[in-house]
Amino acid sequence: MNRSRRTVLGTSTAALTLSVSALILTAPNAAAEPVDFGKGGGTEQQGGGDKTGIYAAARIQYSGSVAKNGGTGNVTPSDVNWTPPPCWYAPYLGAKDFKEKMSKDIERELNTPGMGGTAGSAIGEKKRHYEDGFGWTGSPGYKDYNVENDGKGMFWAGVENPNEPDFLKRNSCTDLPFWVENGEAPPPQYEEAITPEILAALAYQHMELPDTEVTLAPEATTKVNLPTWAWLDKAVFDEVQATAAINVPGFNIQATTTAKPVSLKLEPGTEDAETYPASGECAINADDSIGEPYAKGKSDETPPCGVKYLRSSGDGTYKLRATITWDIAWTGTGGAGGDLPNGTFGNEQNVTVQEIQSVNR
Repeated sequence: MNRSRRTVLGTSTAALTLSVSALILTAPNAAAEPVDFGKGGGTEQQGGGDKTGIYAAARIQYSGSVAKNGGTGNVTPSDVNWTPPPCWYAPYLGAKDFKEKMSKDIERELNTPGMGGTAGSAIGEKKRHYEDGFGWTGSPGYKDYNVENDGKGMFWAGVENPNEPDFLKRNSCTDLPFWVENGEAPPPQYEEAITPEILAALAYQHMELPDTEVTLAPEATTKVNLPTWAWLDKAVFDEVQATAAINVPGFNIQATTTAKPVSLKLEPGTEDAETYPASGECAINADDSIGEPYAKGKSDETPPCGVKYLRSSGDGTYKLRATITWDIAWTGTGGAGGDLPNGTFGNEQNVTVQEIQSVNR
């Protein structure tokens, strides 16, 4: 992103950031409490802010298979470099409400003891920007807070992702609030302005995949050198969807992230074991099941998906880990869509392996 616009009439970016920190919706000690909608998994989350409630327009509604209470889901991206957005710009307030909020904040800042020098100058320039229409590089000014256009658009402001652990990243959307007409796209320089793609990434972050407990035969207890069959019926799992949406007057978008299972990986929990196939990756079948159920008469066959333990677990158990890889894609408002990194989620289950007892006569 081009950051040159952050210099206001020669005022440094650092000073400007200090002067607007009370306004930008990223205060870490005041993260908004998400609302749990109970059954159905719906969650509403409005990001960080000052808890005045006036930035309610920035709320994002989550629905589908999502973590409760606004928490992160259980999906592990296959791309270790992929991360959800740490912050974004979203609709904030109409012109009249923004004027009421902003003018009070500016006066309070100007009257704060010790607020002088560069920081005080930045506050003054901010006041001129919104009251006198005095602009800076890449942004016009807004005379009288643009109240003549009240109802025709909204001011947009930075919103932190409350689930982002990195403080600096979470608070990196520090540009001054900017005006967007209803139905219009935000100026292109605001790359973090919320879009269906950003909502898809947030839906991915909150997505909750089902537990992965494979059916085994023999079940729970097996013998050394005896092939153990493993499978997942089609009915056990299916595609999973999570939706993120933001709806305010003049701006309504959403994105749905869909995860489809593609393979199962078995990790026996010990090096003294063999997997079927040798890679431990069991592909999905044509009917969307994985592996094949054991049936009488198959004792001499090699399972298409399974494990063979070569040593007893003694008085303990081996922790067999079954991890499903999910192919994840998204669709959104206006026909937008694309791929997201594959996701994985797995569970462990205890397997007891016994020695085969024999009697010599």
